[in-house]
Amino acid sequence: MAEQPFQQIQQHFCAHIRKPTGVPAPDNIEDRRMAIYRDLFFNNINSFLENGFPVLRSLYCDDEWLRLARQFFANHHCKTPYFAKIAEEFLIFLNNGYEPADSDPPFLLELAHYEWVELALGVLDETIDFSSVDRNGNLLSSVPVLSPTAWLLSYQWPVQHISAEFQPEEPLEQPNHIIVYRDRNDAVGFIEANAVTARLFQLLDSNENDSGQALLETIAMELRHPEPQRVIDGGLQTLTRLHKLDIIAGTRSLR
Repeated sequence: MAEQPFQQIQQHFCAHIRKPTGVPAPDNIEDRRMAIYRDLFFNNINSFLENGFPVLRSLYCDDEWLRLARQFFANHHCKTPYFAKIAEEFLIFLNNGYEPADSDPPFLLELAHYEWVELALGVLDETIDFSSVDRNGNLLSSVPVLSPTAWLLSYQWPVQHISAEFQPEEPLEQPNHIIVYRDRNDAVGFIEANAVTARLFQLLDSNENDSGQALLETIAMELRHPEPQRVIDGGLQTLTRLHKLDIIAGTRSLR
């Protein structure tokens, strides 16, 4: 079906708002009026970006940030109409076809992801089902149950420390592990994790029937530690900490 004239006008109108320097404004519309729409649409999107990525924004001068925001606004076609998803769409834009400029930091993608995670987990449609677990169960003899609102993140850059005053030029030699979680009060938190804690999280995430003791014994075996009990004792402290933070929701009995 051929497009109607009003549809062509709408598309021309939208194309100009997206790329005002590349697409001329529709005929017979006063530029003062068009400027209202140009500024309104772009400023709304830019406001969401600045609020969603405050650390990233602080690393750019105004001109370079507007360059980046303009490229997103002009070239990325969002798949969702929800404002809460704009930050996610910005990540998709950065990961798909965006050509970094000299003014972009080398950790752009990882820092943007780290800042997005807090919003993403905050609106995640998941809850901790405490009715299916024993909140006060024994973390060693029973099966620890990981919360669905806890994620393990691994980065090559120290994203949690980056600021306008600290901008590293080289990635870390070892992965930077961070656990982000949302507790029973819907507060989002972050904790740094060493390699052993990250491995424990991975085992918890895929675990169905192993007790906490069995998981820690697995780690001790993987480490080839000469004193496995020390790993188990330290691991119990970690399990207890994760439990207090609601990263571990509780336990269920062994079958």
